[in-house]
Amino acid sequence: MQFRVNAKPAPLVIGLFLAALLAVPAVAKVAPDQAARLGQDLTPMGAEKAGNADGSIPAWDGGLSKPPAGYTAGDHYVSPFAGDKLLFTIDAGNMDKYKSRLTDGQMLMMKLYPDYKMPVYQSRRSCAAPERIYEANKQNALTATMTADENGLANAILGNPFPIPQTGVEVIWNHRLRYRGFKFRRYFASAAVNRDGSYTLYKARDEGIFHYSGPGKVTEGDVTDISQLDNIGISYINITTAPAKLAGSIVLVHDTINAKELERQSWQYLPATRRVMRAPDISYDNPLYNTDGLATVDQFDMYNGATDRYDFKLLGKREVYVAYNAYALASDKHGYKEILQPSHINQALNRYELHRVWVVEATLKAGVRHVYGKRVFYVDEDSWNVVAVDLYDTRGQLWRVQEGPIINYFDAPLCSSALEATYDTQSGRYVVFGMKNEEKMVDWNAQDIDASRFTPAAISRLGTR
Repeated sequence: MQFRVNAKPAPLVIGLFLAALLAVPAVAKVAPDQAARLGQDLTPMGAEKAGNADGSIPAWDGGLSKPPAGYTAGDHYVSPFAGDKLLFTIDAGNMDKYKSRLTDGQMLMMKLYPDYKMPVYQSRRSCAAPERIYEANKQNALTATMTADENGLANAILGNPFPIPQTGVEVIWNHRLRYRGFKFRRYFASAAVNRDGSYTLYKARDEGIFHYSGPGKVTEGDVTDISQLDNIGISYINITTAPAKLAGSIVLVHDTINAKELERQSWQYLPATRRVMRAPDISYDNPLYNTDGLATVDQFDMYNGATDRYDFKLLGKREVYVAYNAYALASDKHGYKEILQPSHINQALNRYELHRVWVVEATLKAGVRHVYGKRVFYVDEDSWNVVAVDLYDTRGQLWRVQEGPIINYFDAPLCSSALEATYDTQSGRYVVFGMKNEEKMVDWNAQDIDASRFTPAAISRLGTR
């Protein structure tokens, strides 16, 4: 298994360790000559602009920055690559041939389930973001710092805080604060699937404000203090709409940027009690709501929340077959019954491509608890989305396998998951959340959403209507 770092790595800042010891902000910014690479040999997001040696990964040419022909705003997203032909399929019979470009989780799935196949297509570097994100990345590269505990951030706004990462935790920060619009509203379904393919279907509406990505936060050439956000990166509401016995349950989360100063704030409204209660268990390894215990809270969005329970080690980059441009998994042409199969989702609807990913190994710190003793993250270089995770139990056994197939929501534009799946290899069950096939399409520009909606009093009023 070959790992490599960027072809022109920026030098590690010598004072990083010393700064941590002295409890001052950890240095993470890079030198001006390194930041100048953004938009040159590096893309504006910090990926290698060039293709790989054999041409199986193409050069980045700007990605999809506008909708393709045939798309109407509000529709489910159409595949710009529907005419691509299948190149080959990886399965249990031939996976040894491709193992240098597979994750341990993918190989375990093929060993456990002989019908688990990975259809591979031409690699398309389709991810793009608005120009203001690219400009912010240039500024962040020069100014962004972390707190000494690496669990807080300063002097970055709007873009990826560390577009030229030096450490594993910086890559995770890029995922946590990657661009996902400013205000959004989404309708989606989740399903906890049993061995025989039967499942419980949950439906929800969620909405949020990505304060970190708000307009008007950056003036060119200025260092923007993140304190203007009052330490809130994301305000988020989730409202369960089905099944009937759970309908009307509401979760409110204020996700903080510096968790040491202020831990995540969360509340829950339950129709049975008609009361809003503080919900401190909506974090870390507590069971994620509406997943039947098959995923933890910090697995939502592939990874979310504080970074203080793990040591994050950057292993470098690999070329890996990952689920990418998997538009069929978000299409209204395929319903939930077609997607949800015994043991795993319908892999015939998935699409894999060869892409470069950052590999980050997270090891549980001594003296803290989490059900996952180790996590290995695979992070797309073009978008900073975590696209796959291998999840190990505290005995060191690979336990769960997580996958987030990427699509470009090209009317934004931004790249995010079509859905998220977590496979429990010990129980043979799995959970999928974020399915939108039978729902209204996500609105990445929900201008009617106001910050006043994200308070305990507001969700109480919302719940009693």
